[in-house]
Amino acid sequence: MSENEKKPRPQVPTIDRSAQDNDHKRLGRELDLFVFSELVGSGLPLWTPRGTLVRNLLDDFVWELRQKRGYEKVEIPHITKKELYETSGHWEKFKDDLFHVKTREGDEFALKPMNCPHHTQLYARKQWSYRELPQRYTNTTMCYRDEQSGELNGLSRTRAFTQDDAHAFCRESQVKEEFIKVWDIIQEFYAVFGFEPKKIRLSFHDPKHPEKYLGDKSRWKIAEDILGSIAKDKGAETIDGIGEAAFYGPKLDFIAHDSLGREWQVATIQLDMNMPERFDLNCINEKGEKERIVMIHAAIMGSIERFLSVIIEHLNGAFPLWLSPVQAKVISISEKQSEYAKGVLAQLREGGIRAELDDSNDTLGKRIRNAKTEKIPYLLIVGDQEIKNNTATLEGRAGKIGALAVEEIIQKLKAEISSRALS
Repeated sequence: MSENEKKPRPQVPTIDRSAQDNDHKRLGRELDLFVFSELVGSGLPLWTPRGTLVRNLLDDFVWELRQKRGYEKVEIPHITKKELYETSGHWEKFKDDLFHVKTREGDEFALKPMNCPHHTQLYARKQWSYRELPQRYTNTTMCYRDEQSGELNGLSRTRAFTQDDAHAFCRESQVKEEFIKVWDIIQEFYAVFGFEPKKIRLSFHDPKHPEKYLGDKSRWKIAEDILGSIAKDKGAETIDGIGEAAFYGPKLDFIAHDSLGREWQVATIQLDMNMPERFDLNCINEKGEKERIVMIHAAIMGSIERFLSVIIEHLNGAFPLWLSPVQAKVISISEKQSEYAKGVLAQLREGGIRAELDDSNDTLGKRIRNAKTEKIPYLLIVGDQEIKNNTATLEGRAGKIGALAVEEIIQKLKAEISSRALS
């Protein structure tokens, strides 16, 4: 049993509300997370300071989980010569989905729609010994696909999207261990949102249409047998996904249900025996001979944009405290407490809490309603009694907590942030 499987799992109840009420496009505007501009173009989201903070916090969490398991960060360009994709096989199958770029000298480039071919070239930079494997690279970077305008839908389908991508280059004998490392990352990440995958789809090739896939039947059988064995060893509930494989290899797709009861494919792990063949990737084995390696593709969120479209609707915009752009709002009952409220705000910020102050001329009731509409997890109300006792009255999403010293509030919030509790 992995460490994350021992932890109690938070549960998000299924709520009787429609998907329209939770629409991420509306909530994104109301929470000031992202915008679209006609001048920039359809399917090209622009991220506000609040939205950028959320993206970075998510990416930092995935990196934290990957770093524990031996991954290293890499960086790659956003364009490539078409020859890279010709070698990988992507050009033949997907050239019409790419944004094409021509240089003044007439060379043809493309904006990258994925990162795996670039990562093969990082592995290919030197000759590796079997002792140095696995090599694990991770790279959060934007990719681009020329989606048709009628298919674009908020963050769910965009032309520019950010993949939290990773690739492990390893020997065939190391595949199970590497898959389980990623599997554990997926479980730990999604458990934080009460959104754990309950089923695994065995996304295999369709033997009736071999023309859709790279490589020979024997390598596909080996790869699919390995994935089936991993799912069995984990005791996972599986569903068949014949024809759902990537063109270069089979995959395990993780299926979860959100608070509205809808089914989503979230993370994916793919086993690729074909791209290492096409790029001639190998290691030197114990006998001093070249040995063909395999490549594991692993995306935890898949794309940050699509993940956020799902999780915003799953949580109805109410991010847990650690992920909320604004974690607390200080509200003074009247102008008389304004200076004290500013001091409370300063204490919160010095304590590492993302806090704001509302001392506007609106009524107290309206300011509280506004903060709740903004889905801010905690409110600190200050009036004459709080000034007298050097406290603030804390209110959370579940209701009033009571008057506490500001330092006590800070420690309470920091403990919740540290635990990544689903508030």
